[in-house]
Amino acid sequence: MPHTTPAPRSAPTPLRAVAGADAHQLILGLDTFGDVTRTADGAPVHHAQVIRDVVEQAALAERSGVDAITLGEHHRDDFALSSPEIALAAIAGRTERILLGTGVTVLSSDDPVRVYERFATLDAVSSGRAEVILGRGSFTESFPLFGFRLEDHDALFSEKLDLFSRLRGEGAVTWSGSHRSRLVEQEVFPKTEQPDGVRAWIGVGGSPHSVLRTVQVGIPMMLAIIGGDPSRFLPFANLYRQAQDELGRDAMPLGVHSPGHIAETDAEARDQLWPHFEANRNRIGAERGWPRTTRAEFEREADEGSLYVGSPETVAQRIARTVRLLAADRFDLKYANGTMPHELLCASIELYGRKVIPRVRQLLAD
Repeated sequence: MPHTTPAPRSAPTPLRAVAGADAHQLILGLDTFGDVTRTADGAPVHHAQVIRDVVEQAALAERSGVDAITLGEHHRDDFALSSPEIALAAIAGRTERILLGTGVTVLSSDDPVRVYERFATLDAVSSGRAEVILGRGSFTESFPLFGFRLEDHDALFSEKLDLFSRLRGEGAVTWSGSHRSRLVEQEVFPKTEQPDGVRAWIGVGGSPHSVLRTVQVGIPMMLAIIGGDPSRFLPFANLYRQAQDELGRDAMPLGVHSPGHIAETDAEARDQLWPHFEANRNRIGAERGWPRTTRAEFEREADEGSLYVGSPETVAQRIARTVRLLAADRFDLKYANGTMPHELLCASIELYGRKVIPRVRQLLAD
């Protein structure tokens, strides 16, 4: 286990949980991995254009009333965002209000000090809107790319998360571990203007160990629900809150991340999403040994699972149900799902911001 000594400044306190108190304070965001889209004739869009499109999508999200945008880090040809902080800095120059984060930053194959420095810088250029969702990542390409052993992934994440949590105190840190050089009374710059350092979440796929780790380090949990009825994850939400009580922590917020797409009608939304969902799911499935997906499986997930696809009313009702069920303080919709064209993504973003978000708030207030 890594060894740490307390930083001079008190440890960061978690963000306050708010959804139960006021539905209007619920954070409703969007998420993308910079999925490589296709043109009308089926040709893949160049990575450079996809990144420019993501910046435009984020600016549209702010104009449409969305609270947050998160960009996921990947290192493979079907996703364009390997350095999401750079794109977020460009978005910061085009926006004034929207929260700017990653979903996720693969901390296991990065350096916690450099991650902290990058996000403290992003926080400065965005006037306090930066946040980072830390995770192990669901893909493995970054490990050989940056010289790490995949079999060390959990030890790497635990150790680096421990160091990152210490850096949030923004004082001198003494730390040692097995996978990184030690620090002795070392300070990291720049400092943020936040009382608790860089705002952070931890992405969790649903293991009890991962849930407990978020509480132990005092960084809120972002629960990735990408399949099945959200009610399956209620035991993890309950464990999260029980652990907070047992450790005497103040209430920590709970976030949820799930995929979806919005169009004017349910049928239109499903027909638009299906071919791109199928291509994306089958490519990843082939890499992982999964059977090919079917339209029937897609329809079941849209009806009963964690695929938020449909008209604004349908999607709003389903988001409100999940938020109530888990007492969530944040919901992020992964609006980019495979090769769907930029124009359809923009239409979905606008419907989410202008129609879904106000309706969700109304449903929760009622």
